[in-house]
Amino acid sequence: MKWPAKKISTSHGATNTKLILRHRFLTRVTHWSWAICLFFLLLSGLQIFNAHPVLYIGDQSGFDFSNRILEIGANYKTGTGFIDLFGIRLDTTGFLGISKTNGFDSARAFPAWLTLPSGQDLAGGRRVHFFFAWFFVFTLLIWLVSGLVNGHIRKDLIPGGQDLRSLKADFLNHIKLKFYHTAQYVSIQKLTYGIILFVVFPIIILSGLAMSPGFNAIFPGITEIFGGRQTARTVHFLFMFILSGFFIIHMIMILAAGPINLVRSIVTGRYRIEASPKSTGGSSDE
Repeated sequence: MKWPAKKISTSHGATNTKLILRHRFLTRVTHWSWAICLFFLLLSGLQIFNAHPVLYIGDQSGFDFSNRILEIGANYKTGTGFIDLFGIRLDTTGFLGISKTNGFDSARAFPAWLTLPSGQDLAGGRRVHFFFAWFFVFTLLIWLVSGLVNGHIRKDLIPGGQDLRSLKADFLNHIKLKFYHTAQYVSIQKLTYGIILFVVFPIIILSGLAMSPGFNAIFPGITEIFGGRQTARTVHFLFMFILSGFFIIHMIMILAAGPINLVRSIVTGRYRIEASPKSTGGSSDE
């Protein structure tokens, strides 16, 4: 579907532009469903982590050996919070380990404003986390089936030879915040979105299932894929932070590339592109 073209002035100079239908209805629905799910999953996940704010490698934790790689805690003698990563300890008082709760210092890994529920409530956090986790999986399956049927995955997310050749140029353009509005994703977008959708999402889901005793009873080998339940928990936590980092970069790119056009495209599907660019060496926006 196309809308009438008009003249606008861009960083590339005056050019014809036109509105196109860039995102299908189902793509827009799943996008916002993921955003809602990941918001609740992150905050409830931090609530669950607060119940035992230590990460290990292996199948179990114990007192006779040390296999911890990260700990967020409090030193009650000095009244300070800390994060310990591979034996390197940093003072994080006021944010991690010890933070303000209702005006008083509280010993908790992540502060109240970053967890859901805000108080120490492991059972409540687990209920929220599991509800949105299954809703997230259901949404991802719908997107995957529809993407295979309508060709969205093949056309928009799998990089081709030309995409690989232009990857370096697109990456440098993104670093320089130089964007070019096109109908298709450019190589850096295809690669990034592909990694998130086909690597990060599946690993987060599988590592979460590997920690579930009920799922382990049906598929006992899933914990072995990760080298143990504690390793699965560590992987789950690590990839959550990778996904959070992607979200921050994604928002920065949206603000830099033109938020009105991009938000409109993911809400209504209508996206304004440059119909007669002066060159094709520029980068698309997010």
